[in-house]
Amino acid sequence: MGPVLDGLVKLQSVENRLRAAKAKLARGRRSVIIQENQVRSLQSALEAKKEETQLTKVQCDRLELELKTRDAEVAKLRGSLNNAKTNKEYAAVLTMLNTTKADNSKIETQILELMKAIETDEEECEAIRGQIEEQKQLLEETRKKADASSAGFEEEIAKVQAEWDAVAESIPAPSLEVFKRVAETYDGEAVVKVDQQEGKSGAYSCGGCFMGITAESVNLLLTRDEIIRCPNCTRILIISDSQD
Repeated sequence: MGPVLDGLVKLQSVENRLRAAKAKLARGRRSVIIQENQVRSLQSALEAKKEETQLTKVQCDRLELELKTRDAEVAKLRGSLNNAKTNKEYAAVLTMLNTTKADNSKIETQILELMKAIETDEEECEAIRGQIEEQKQLLEETRKKADASSAGFEEEIAKVQAEWDAVAESIPAPSLEVFKRVAETYDGEAVVKVDQQEGKSGAYSCGGCFMGITAESVNLLLTRDEIIRCPNCTRILIISDSQD
């Protein structure tokens, strides 16, 4: 294997370590984001429940006001009942009085149900507030842990990045650009070995996608120090020293 392909193999090894270090840093930061989202979700739930409670209170206040008006009407009807001059007038007023009292009773029942709903909603709000405080404490702990580990991960990333840059200097710019493009496509796995299919002489396959590789491509890898890519997955192919 020539210096170009050998350099790409070394770069592949460093690339894997660099991505692993970055992934560890990202996991720590992601845990903080997840916890922040949890707090925001609970805060949204609290605001929604408070709004629901407020609407129920408005409805309850409206019914209580209506009930006061109807109670005044009942008192007025009772006065009219006492002042009725005929049986017919008495019967008519009594019917109106009984109907109004029945309606008032229904309104009172509605008010009681709404007051129970308000009490339940306020208890739920208090419970959500408790959950928010718990999640905020957990968020603070998660953030402290992430901050503590981030410094170490960032130091590791800087060290491996410097190693990556040093190896990259030995690789021609066009080859390096191909490596970087393929690495982005396959999460760092840009270079793969050519596998010889067991029991089949002269039959080869890509170690990345396992599709067949022509003998001509294998011969080029054996004789030239240049990038040969899998025609299927476009990864950079190499032949290990043991296959030479």
